[in-house]
Amino acid sequence: MRDLLELFQLGGFVLPILILLAIVSLAIVGNRFWVLRRARIAPADLAARAGDLIEAGKVQQAVKVLYENDTPLARMMLVALQQVGQPREVIKEVVEESGRHEVAHLDRYLNFLGSIAGVAPLLGLLGTVFGIMHAFAAIGMVGAGDPKALAGGISEALITTASGLIVAIPSLMFYRYFKGRVDVLVLAIEKEALKLVNLLVGGGAQ
Repeated sequence: MRDLLELFQLGGFVLPILILLAIVSLAIVGNRFWVLRRARIAPADLAARAGDLIEAGKVQQAVKVLYENDTPLARMMLVALQQVGQPREVIKEVVEESGRHEVAHLDRYLNFLGSIAGVAPLLGLLGTVFGIMHAFAAIGMVGAGDPKALAGGISEALITTASGLIVAIPSLMFYRYFKGRVDVLVLAIEKEALKLVNLLVGGGAQ
């Protein structure tokens, strides 16, 4: 504990900021892992249940099933059902527009996570600059012959540089991972919703 406190003090004013960013980054990662589960986005049996009801002519029951499942897939399928009687291209366009709105919801916090990945190394660099400034200030006061006088500034420079990278690298990796996951999930729910479009226009599921 004492070593951690000393490390915290050596990091200067930049280190607490980086620690705060690390905590925020972890919170976003945890939240996105919870939210971007396939079961929360596109339940496995939802499209099949709704499609079977529609094929049986039980459209109102299908609507009820979708309303009871407040998921992106259910919302997109409801949008499609609201366009019954419209040409296929019109329904498809409305579904794709709904998909774009769902992307915005699924992308929530990811831009901030990407910003952390970009800002953390810059903060580390800022801490490095201040550490070097402190080291040169020590040289000016006691000369270059006393290594202890330089240790504080050099430690600050190294600690903040390393901390910035430690925060940035995982944040960037998770940002890229979640962006890709959102794209995969949205394509999956659009595919299921478009199958429903085919049913609505009498083309059959493809």
